[in-house]
Amino acid sequence: MLTAFTRAFRTPDLRKKLLFTFGIIVLFRIGSVLPSPGVSTQNIHYCLDSASADANNVYSLINLFSGGALLQLSVFALGIMPYITASIILQLLVVVIPRLEQLKKEGSSGEQKITQYTRYLTVGLGILQATGIVALARSDRLFPGCTLPVIPDTSIFRIMTLVITMTAGTAVIMWLGELITARGVGNGMSLLIFTSIAAALPSQGSRILQVAGGTVFTLVCLLGLAIVVFVVFVEQSQRRIPVQYAKRLIGRRMYGGTSTYLPIKVNQAGIIPVIFASSLLQLPTLVAQIWNNTGFQDFEQRYLSRGDHPLYLISYAALIIFFTYFYVAITFNPVEVSDNMKKYGGFIPGIRPGRPTAEYLDHVLSRITLPGSLFLGVITVLPLALLNLTENQPFPFAGTSVLIMVGVGLETVKQIESQLMLRNYEGFLR
Repeated sequence: MLTAFTRAFRTPDLRKKLLFTFGIIVLFRIGSVLPSPGVSTQNIHYCLDSASADANNVYSLINLFSGGALLQLSVFALGIMPYITASIILQLLVVVIPRLEQLKKEGSSGEQKITQYTRYLTVGLGILQATGIVALARSDRLFPGCTLPVIPDTSIFRIMTLVITMTAGTAVIMWLGELITARGVGNGMSLLIFTSIAAALPSQGSRILQVAGGTVFTLVCLLGLAIVVFVVFVEQSQRRIPVQYAKRLIGRRMYGGTSTYLPIKVNQAGIIPVIFASSLLQLPTLVAQIWNNTGFQDFEQRYLSRGDHPLYLISYAALIIFFTYFYVAITFNPVEVSDNMKKYGGFIPGIRPGRPTAEYLDHVLSRITLPGSLFLGVITVLPLALLNLTENQPFPFAGTSVLIMVGVGLETVKQIESQLMLRNYEGFLR
């Protein structure tokens, strides 16, 4: 990996792309610490340092994707989460709405239209989330137990200014990500998420070192290294189904007759099931804040608000497994893959084209999804079970963080290596 980056910096055009990407990331981090107008940064720092604020796990996922900017109420407080939510919603709607499915099949023009819809939905979700976050901060529910007001001026003008600022910050983040994708290296949105997560690792590690001591800190680093190696191994694992293409005579030329394979990853769903499960587990906490029922609030505080409770861990793992099967079922269509193979003269050796091929692909997919779902469940639940080891401090190498960082890192390195290989081929042909 280091060799690829070194060779990339020696190539002038790749060096420009890398420096441009780095500059966008610096701007993104500046916006993540830039306070929004009308917010008391002194009171926010006091609330963040208080022990009661550490118990707030409701917005941990959004705060993770924003690099800690959410709980600081900065300009980029919402981070990239509205865009992620909008993208997931559009992916689900493509399966349900025939018009969107037709756009997806139209190629680049249809993809551009879906991207435009995603932008509009991102702005709409940004307005809703910004309104909710500002309302929670205004009513002192964003930092439970903290009595200092984080928004001293609660006038309508100030609240509207905050909502507009945070929504505009989300639009700017979306624009920065698209700039990286178009003129930089790698996928822009993924790199911004990677940056947000990586920015929180040093502070989390230093807190564990101060609270739990050097021995626990060393154990956490070793365990984190083992988790990263395990995630890299599973993320690169795939089932390769051999596909044979028959020879076809088109005009006076013979085409086909090649052998290839259809790769099916072990972790076919990626990080999406973890996001779904986390969002669903946040609902009881939100309901408990709204519904003043003593029995339900006691049950939520005892079983569903503690990340190390067995009921919470079992529920989390079960939801991840369920959403893994659900998301794979709606994103990978064996019938469509089988029809495309049959259309171009492809077949799986020993399997007849058409319906038998679709049934075989569905059989393989259902079997390989089980270890993938168990992997997601273990890698996500394990760091939560180790909260007692780190004295209730957030585990730096949480499952969501490692999955995103490893996936984005591997994909970015692959893109750099492919561009280097392209330039090497150009030199060879000369």
